[in-house]
Amino acid sequence: MARNILIKPIITEKSDKLSENLSQFSFIVDKKANKLEIRKAVEEQYSVTVESVNTAIMPSKSKSRNTRAGLIKGRKSAYKKAIVTLAEGEDLNLYGEL
Repeated sequence: MARNILIKPIITEKSDKLSENLSQFSFIVDKKANKLEIRKAVEEQYSVTVESVNTAIMPSKSKSRNTRAGLIKGRKSAYKKAIVTLAEGEDLNLYGEL
């Protein structure tokens, strides 16, 4: 592929419940990727069939922290999130062999 579409999976409690109950998996993807490219990338990388892809652009957030030198302000950058629904009976192994 010309660019890396799938950046990393999102592993949180909410995404874990989605994967257990509804067979949906969340990924951080390239901001310029569309749903068809995301579907193709997931199917190639994990050898599964994808039923649907939902995308959302998560906004950036301002963050601040206290240090010895004073208050440091910064931003957490925006990213695009894709929630991929797999076909019935399909499963992804995001954790590898633990």
